[in-house]
Amino acid sequence: MTAGASGDSGGSGGSAVPGIAGIDHVQLAAPPGSEDRLRAYYTGVLGMTELTKPPVLAARGGCWFGAGSAVLHLGIEEDFRPARKAHPGIRVTGIFAYAKDLQARGAEVVWDYDLPGHSRFYSQDPVGNRLEFLEPTPLKG
Repeated sequence: MTAGASGDSGGSGGSAVPGIAGIDHVQLAAPPGSEDRLRAYYTGVLGMTELTKPPVLAARGGCWFGAGSAVLHLGIEEDFRPARKAHPGIRVTGIFAYAKDLQARGAEVVWDYDLPGHSRFYSQDPVGNRLEFLEPTPLKG
């Protein structure tokens, strides 16, 4: 039986078929003591808003950020290694102006033209995590 095929509503009281509805957030790791640098980058450079963590989770360190439907959690990891291949793909609008703004704020922008139907670039947060920014573009026929 496939997921959602049982007809069990999972206790939600709704009539929706159970299954994946979307991605709630993406978590990246960060080294201990990096929260101030992360806040400066994700709010000041990327323009995201810091989200309030529940107190029990705030005690663990790290930060949460959101913009539109994108939510990123930065969790503290003692043996931190930046994600250099794995990355969130962050959908943006006005990608060329956004990239120019990021560069003016000191962020590196590396364009990649290999994904048909998209304009995209990569950057890194202050602890070295890879981030992809992309915007769909009409395919030329």
